[in-house]
Amino acid sequence: MSSFHRQGGTCEIITAAGRLSEVADILKQQTEIAVDLEMDSLHHYRDKVCLIQVSTRQQSWLIDPLALESLSPLAAPFASPETVIVMHGSDYDIRSMYRDFGIEVSNLFDTMIAARFLGIADFGLAALLKARFGIELDKKYQKADWSKRPLSREMCAYATADTSDLLPLYDQFREELVLKGRLTWAEEEGRLLCQARVSEKEGPLFLYCKGASKLRGHTLAILDELLQMRDQQSELLDRPPFKVLSADTLIEIAECRPESIYDLSLVKGMTSGQLQRHGDGILNAIERGLATPEDRLPCFPRNGKKEVQERAKERLKNLKSWRERYCQKVGIDPGVLAPNWLLEAVADTESGSAEELDAIHGMREWQKGLFGAEMTRILATV
Repeated sequence: MSSFHRQGGTCEIITAAGRLSEVADILKQQTEIAVDLEMDSLHHYRDKVCLIQVSTRQQSWLIDPLALESLSPLAAPFASPETVIVMHGSDYDIRSMYRDFGIEVSNLFDTMIAARFLGIADFGLAALLKARFGIELDKKYQKADWSKRPLSREMCAYATADTSDLLPLYDQFREELVLKGRLTWAEEEGRLLCQARVSEKEGPLFLYCKGASKLRGHTLAILDELLQMRDQQSELLDRPPFKVLSADTLIEIAECRPESIYDLSLVKGMTSGQLQRHGDGILNAIERGLATPEDRLPCFPRNGKKEVQERAKERLKNLKSWRERYCQKVGIDPGVLAPNWLLEAVADTESGSAEELDAIHGMREWQKGLFGAEMTRILATV
């Protein structure tokens, strides 16, 4: 166990199981806890949680999971329905806590979601703390490798700043959401986020490669081989795939099909180091892709959605016009209130009845209650 001094007091770094249990007992007595995580996703093949920041209204701690065999004492206070866990941009943090430690959250308030429901355009934590409290966050260590030890005092101060002022922000946002009648929106989003889990990628790697959908035939087969080669090298080197070879570079290689190291050196984005380390592997991957038999060529799934009929097009146009007027009135971004996919799903229903809206996967209860009847009325005019 160690500590570092920060502005306003000392923050303790928890590295011992006994002290973690004591802190967990303190957390069990709280009605709200601010939580944030630091990970190493920019530096390793498989990312992991490297630090958990926790703040009450009186105190902050940095919990070091790399020094602790188990974080099980945190399970009870984090999962208590009586304790609000306040986070900012919590989606991947919720997934990662469950993946790495089996820790669940049941009562979540996400200040980023709250900010968006309040119509705040600049909803990053640094911008919010500056606007609300005049606090300047130093984002110097945003892309740091948090798996390295020991942590510097500056890194600890950076990490603590992400939670030390989060509860006062929660207080303001909660009150403003109540005044606007939108607290139930944030609560529903929080309940859904609590169920988020990390899922393993299924299917070929090109399904997750931006820009791959434009490729066909042997060009896609080459890209598939290149992505597999890159993934193997990434795991071997323990580096994120994008730091081994960028997706843009791989797509250009698949399209150009270089036949030699010299040809490969002319590809935009290729460095001398990459040529030296991966040149032969790239050329071999190209050969394997070109040798793929016609009946085994990969195919990028095409959007199976049928052509939108004229009636549905008109409905969608009317729904978007309504959304634009409504969002101007309430001061919320259209993508937050009713994203395009939702309007398209509504336009494809027969009448927009309550039963049909209930069948739309992903439509929120707050959305149905807020404008479900209005959507039904709009559909009835076409």
